[in-house]
Amino acid sequence: MFDFGIIPPAMFMGMVVFMLFGFPVAFSLAAVGLFFGLIGIATGHFNEVFLQALPLRFFGIVSNDLLLAIPFFTMMGSILERCGLAEDLLEGTGKLFGAVPGGIAYAVIFVGAILGAITGTVAASVITMGMISLPVMLRYGYNPKIATGVIAASGTMAQLIPPSLVLVILADQLGKSVGDMYLGAIGPAALQIMLFSLFILAVSIFRPGMVPPLPKDVRGERNLRLLLQVLAGMLPSIVLIFLVLGTIFLGLATPTEAGALGVVGALVLAAIHRRLTWPLIRQAMQSTMSITSMVVMILVGSTCFSLVFQGMDGARWIEHMLSGLPGGQIGFLLFVNAFVFVLAFFLDFFEIAFIVVPMLAPVAQALGIDLIWFGVLLCVNMQTSFMHPPFGFALFYLRSVAPKNLKTREIYLGSIPWVCMQLIIVAIVIFWPESVTHWLDKSQKIDLNDVKIEVPAFGTGGGLSGAPQLGGPPGLNLGAPPSFGSPAPQAAPDLSQPPVFK
Repeated sequence: MFDFGIIPPAMFMGMVVFMLFGFPVAFSLAAVGLFFGLIGIATGHFNEVFLQALPLRFFGIVSNDLLLAIPFFTMMGSILERCGLAEDLLEGTGKLFGAVPGGIAYAVIFVGAILGAITGTVAASVITMGMISLPVMLRYGYNPKIATGVIAASGTMAQLIPPSLVLVILADQLGKSVGDMYLGAIGPAALQIMLFSLFILAVSIFRPGMVPPLPKDVRGERNLRLLLQVLAGMLPSIVLIFLVLGTIFLGLATPTEAGALGVVGALVLAAIHRRLTWPLIRQAMQSTMSITSMVVMILVGSTCFSLVFQGMDGARWIEHMLSGLPGGQIGFLLFVNAFVFVLAFFLDFFEIAFIVVPMLAPVAQALGIDLIWFGVLLCVNMQTSFMHPPFGFALFYLRSVAPKNLKTREIYLGSIPWVCMQLIIVAIVIFWPESVTHWLDKSQKIDLNDVKIEVPAFGTGGGLSGAPQLGGPPGLNLGAPPSFGSPAPQAAPDLSQPPVFK
């Protein structure tokens, strides 16, 4: 563990101690990095020349075009959170599925997936569905644990379903394309929706009293009018999803440009719902400014920490420690996922992405692990950070809008089955990599070392068969091909006789 000195492990433990004491992450990382940098300079373990790169790194952060997608996606989600789109979707789909046991739960999962695809923010999805669906579910006999669990879990799908902010940050930290990261997340996101729906189906079969159907006087008639109402709520969402994701997948726009288009689409939807007001825009801008500033400050602090950590050979220490785990790739993946799962109890996904991922990516690459697949796997794992009792942010969001007579204990207990299902998705992604790689580009990769160029020899029996030959009719013998090496041995000319011209 100390093959590369005592300072890298001490630096890592110092970062953990600061986190446990609850100091702001950005300032903790910068303070630990600079403090151990001074120690390293004093003891001769760190070259102060490394610190000259800090201004260039800071400039690289604020000039990164990829990170510019974060404020666009954040503002798009903030606008859609307040424009009434979720209300229309939940009302229509709730009535459409309300006749079957668990119908509202199915509607919450379905709408959670759509909101995740158009907002990319967990807070907007959980708060909106908690305010609209939770009172209805409790009023008509849903078990409180099932009701709160399905709302919190469906809201966290926004972290995995493109255009997720987590995927943008992971793509930046791993040095990969955001479009490829989005494509890789499609399979696990679909599996998650399917697994959540199967759980509600199992509950409705074996314990139907926990998820009763809505009364007929509440859900109304399932007729063409209801279907048109649902379609009217879905079509704008589908158009916006294509506007944001379709342009990225088709190569028509970068993630930053697609995010800008998404903001325009969100403003149009807010205008359609007659909620495009200056207070709405001001609140969306304030939320965007707060989240973007937080991300940039954490990234600045993590840059200070990582620069000193790498200058102390910390990256080599991490690689030496993790690459020697028993089990090869599987052992590394099991350790990393257990480690990230525990960290998610205490750290936000931004902090994990900026602090831990840069340490793990070189080891994964050295072990021959595809970084797109690795990034999606980490995203699925970090998704559980929103559901961990008692620190899960989704549980806090839900508690803020839940009725006061609903106990916090029931919210925590209701989250446990959904955390287990998310861990099942982690296992599926590990042991079935095609769930991620199936959607990626299948173009054949060519190794230039294996490329051989062979020039066919023109034989003495008629040259190239079946094709006209240069310089004459078909079948003309052009002799042997020209030699680019040593000339072929020829008979010595007879110089005793004058040349003969024909």
